[in-house]
Amino acid sequence: MTTTPILRLFFVLIFAFACAHADEAQRVVEDAAKFKLARKADPALPTLFLVGDSTMKVGTPGQMGWGEEMARFFDIQKINVLNQAIGGRSSRTYQTEGRWAAVVAMLQPGDTVLIQFGHNDGGALSEPPPITPKTRARGTIKGIGDESREVDNILTGKREVVHTYGWYMRKYVEDVRAAGATPIVLSLVPRNAWKDGAVVRSRPNNYGEWSRLVAEAAGVAFIDHNEIIARAMESVGPERCGPLFADNLHATAAGALFNARAAVAGLKALTGSPFAALFSDEAGDIPAFAP
Repeated sequence: MTTTPILRLFFVLIFAFACAHADEAQRVVEDAAKFKLARKADPALPTLFLVGDSTMKVGTPGQMGWGEEMARFFDIQKINVLNQAIGGRSSRTYQTEGRWAAVVAMLQPGDTVLIQFGHNDGGALSEPPPITPKTRARGTIKGIGDESREVDNILTGKREVVHTYGWYMRKYVEDVRAAGATPIVLSLVPRNAWKDGAVVRSRPNNYGEWSRLVAEAAGVAFIDHNEIIARAMESVGPERCGPLFADNLHATAAGALFNARAAVAGLKALTGSPFAALFSDEAGDIPAFAP
């Protein structure tokens, strides 16, 4: 069978797309033993905790999570900044592995927790062999309802009740509040994906929107990190955004700083500016995000 140049190009693009997503699906889940929780430098100070996935903290060479750049924007004589994120986790597995319980045990009144998940929540709830279990069994049920499903978790070898993304996100909020600390929900960072000259947002009916709905229903602060970063990307254009990405999602060092500045812009926009007296001089040139 002969193919036209246009058809050949179509097959090349489809193959590249499939490979890119296959590579991402098979990314190694970070070994929790190698990414132990950080400890407070000064327990007498309030602490800003960051809880999330590889877009916040990553162990892959050539990549960096935006949470790894956040401490520079705060006066560490006034506040601890602890990045407790770990690559490969969803809103579900960060809890089921026990990492969240360990973070909760560290919380004190006056602390704040930034919560951001979604990129790994779209995976499988559980898959039988020959799929490698170390990269799977981390998905959540789509949406923010109370649906649940019992599955055989091949990663743990046990039966597990899996809930919706919204259910897990609500648990983060509830646990933080119960500890006397303050939860702030963030929408997930966008990919380097464009359509008609605009960055593709995580909405509607997606994790970005669901995170907002959870925050609004719970009456807690929400930072639309997805939107803030997308607008910043559009302000510089797709060509200049290339160096910010190591792949179509994970950031380079430059991209991590870019995304961290976007998070600071979101924090500055919060009602009452709760962090106003805690920012470092380096945060001075970052304006509050204007929706």
